[in-house]
Amino acid sequence: MTAAARTARTAGTALEGPHGDHSDHGAHDDPYAELAGRLAAVGMVKRELSRSLPQTCPAGPAAVLSLLGRYGDMRLSPLSELLGVDLSVTSRHVAHVVAHGWTERLPDPRDGRCRILRITPAGRELLDELGSRYSAALRTALVDWPTEDIGTLNTLLTRLRSSF
Repeated sequence: MTAAARTARTAGTALEGPHGDHSDHGAHDDPYAELAGRLAAVGMVKRELSRSLPQTCPAGPAAVLSLLGRYGDMRLSPLSELLGVDLSVTSRHVAHVVAHGWTERLPDPRDGRCRILRITPAGRELLDELGSRYSAALRTALVDWPTEDIGTLNTLLTRLRSSF
């Protein structure tokens, strides 16, 4: 575990009490408030995972590659919606992955004025590496978790995502 992770685990998050609970905020009476705090703490996990990325591919461009790898070719606007960020931020991330040769911009066959983003073979190779790095970081951090708990967490996170 990194020093930052130990500090975060010891100190809790802004929404958690000093022992990782929500007793300072009355959340023990409201499971939804407690869940909100726990989900806010997931940001720390994501930041720790992003430390496993190569310097040439920070979290934003990695997210672009991940979405193109998962959903296939798409225009900038739907990509921006999936990322949950402003179009200008998405454009910067896309410029990064295009400049590195990980994606390409192709004319949209339905509208020649627009461009379609497509992951390149080099981008697919990098995406595989990123997936391996993330898996290794999770495997290291969760080494003391029973396999059944990992499966339960996967199931519950999938269910949470589908509820939104």
